Order: sequence, then C-alpha cells, then structure tokens
Amino acid sequence: MNYAIIGFGSAGKALAAAFARKGIDVSVATTRDPESFASEAALIGPGIRPEKLVDAVNADIIFLAVRYQSHPEVAKILPSWQGKTIVDVTNAYGVPPEELDGEPSARVVARAFTGSKVVKGFNHLIASVLAEDPAVNGGRRVVFLASDHDSALDEVGTLAETLGFAPIMLGSLSEGGMLVQAEGKKWGELIFKDLVKFSK
Repeated sequence: MNYAIIGFGSAGKALAAAFARKGIDVSVATTRDPESFASEAALIGPGIRPEKLVDAVNADIIFLAVRYQSHPEVAKILPSWQGKTIVDVTNAYGVPPEELDGEPSARVVARAFTGSKVVKGFNHLIASVLAEDPAVNGGRRVVFLASDHDSALDEVGTLAETLGFAPIMLGSLSEGGMLVQAEGKKWGELIFKDLVKFSK
C-alpha cells in the first residue's frame, strides 16, 4: 500500500507531519515542480517525497488536500481512478449550494474522480491542530470519516489508527458525512470539534 498527498498548503503539510511521525513514506505533489518545495518537505521528515503530480497519483490512497475549487483539474490527470481511494480533505465553504446540485461536496468530488472510492475525512480540524501529535493526555485525537463504500472506510480507518488517530465512522456521505461538510456559508456540526477518545 502506498500513499500520496495532493496539495502542500497548510492541510497537506499537516498530513505529511502525521506520516513523518510514524515513519511512513508518503509522496507529496502540487501543480508546481517538486524541486520548488523539496526543502520544505525535507524539514518535515526524510520519508516525505516530493513528486510530480502525474507520478503521485499512482498511489493507492490519495489525500486530496487542495482547495475544493481545484479538484476538477486534479481529477483530469487520469481518465479513470478505478481501484484508488481518495480521501477528500477539501472544504466547500462559500460554494453556492446550487453549484453542488443539492449534494454533499464529497459526492461531487466522487463524480469527478471516476471509479474511485471517496472517503470524507481529516478535514474537520484546523491545520495547526491536525499537525499536532494526536496522542493527547493518554487519549487519541478523533478524526471523522464518512463514505458510501464500507471497504474504503475500513481501509482509511486502519490508516488513521496507524497514524495515531481515533477514527469515528459517520456512515454515508449524505447522512453522517454532512456533519463534516460545509454547505454554502454554513459549517457542518462537527467541523472544528477537537475531540479526544480515551480507551476504557
């Protein structure tokens, strides 16, 4: 299993830090030449590998950490995303609901990434919190996950645990997933909720 992060802004760097803490290699890519952010990647950890976008999309699990409005351009890189899991870290705050056809933004993303299994997740925390060690006072920081594909939920949930987080499954994109998705200028009820799960 290999991983990539598309986007190297605050969210992308926070995700890269999570991988680096556990010594897990991950590719990072943007529309820029990899050389332009190689030094920033090296500061995060030796396993953070800058790559060209066309190479990074060969990963099995891809974190989409770009502006929501940029996702269609990324989706055009491959004619089919069959067999890939896309973790949608975007937030469509400010996007008029009519542009989403009344659907959750992650469903719109799923249509763009033809053939993929989309999991909404890792988007409810601000980047500075997401970048912190998820081990908090003997507990683990919560990440919420939602998907229309149980197999993808399990896959990303296992990865979240490996990264040190406590995944909480919210169900489908149109049900529990709405709790972590922006609609117009309204945030889902769980956005920005920094929760910690403690074992019994």
